[in-house]
Amino acid sequence: MANVVEAVNLTKRYGKAYGVKGLNFGIEKGIIYGFIGPNGAGKTTTIALLTGILEPTEGDVLLYGKSLRSDTMGLKRRIGVVPDNPYVYNYMTAAEYLGFFADLYGVENKQERIDELLSYFNLVEHRDKQLKKYSKGMKQKINIARALIHDPDLLFLDEPIQGLDPTGVKEVRDVILGEKKKGKTVFISSHILSEMDKFCDQVGIIDKGVLLMSGSMDKLKRSIKSGIELVIELDKATDKIIDSLKTLGYVREVSADGNTIRVRIDGSADLRKDISRRVTEAGGVIIAMKEEKVDLEAAFVELTKEYR
Repeated sequence: MANVVEAVNLTKRYGKAYGVKGLNFGIEKGIIYGFIGPNGAGKTTTIALLTGILEPTEGDVLLYGKSLRSDTMGLKRRIGVVPDNPYVYNYMTAAEYLGFFADLYGVENKQERIDELLSYFNLVEHRDKQLKKYSKGMKQKINIARALIHDPDLLFLDEPIQGLDPTGVKEVRDVILGEKKKGKTVFISSHILSEMDKFCDQVGIIDKGVLLMSGSMDKLKRSIKSGIELVIELDKATDKIIDSLKTLGYVREVSADGNTIRVRIDGSADLRKDISRRVTEAGGVIIAMKEEKVDLEAAFVELTKEYR
């Protein structure tokens, strides 16, 4: 399947400093692509390049197989963008705000489209309220509605759930999943890995302007070696026991604190029986053992540390 979005050696340089450097990735039609990285990693710069807000220093952006440089205005009409901390016209009502952008895009049946979006975002009863009176969650929804006013094929969302309460996060998530069901392609940036895990089909990991990986969420989990950790309380922890556990191929790390040993295991298989046997063979007596899942976000921080 041809890519809807393709970054080709995409680079943005500011003097000697790089905003992003040599990005290469593709996004297929109809998927949700999560672009994940710490604050300041280059996510917003990448979106600005992919949407034509910034001009790349090197490389190119292809949308639907065409260079963004070759048909900037034509391709921009096929996308909707919600920037990080978007500005709204505070003294407009929701209906006026959507109507203003509908006129800019030449939307046919403007009033029908506005009514449809206000209903879609559960904002009908607030249609005549000035936006300055909207909550942060409501403003985020009206901005996504504004980005959808011309029914774009491709949606770019920059940190759309940052600062929202749990209800707001769920509402935005439901909207994104709803757009996917309609066949739309969604590019969403975030530093909140746990939330991206809930609905992204594919992800890209960026840190300090460099793409560390791009692929499925499963590939991400494998690359950051998320798994489980066994906490084993022994009658007496010895070097022999620790060294014996380290020889197991699936054991990533063994650490000891007094007579408690923590064993980090790659993957999610239940290996307690195997571990118990190895400890016993090394002369250990197990008093207690419990299993803890390795936190995905902690593992992600560990991955990015390797590139810092």
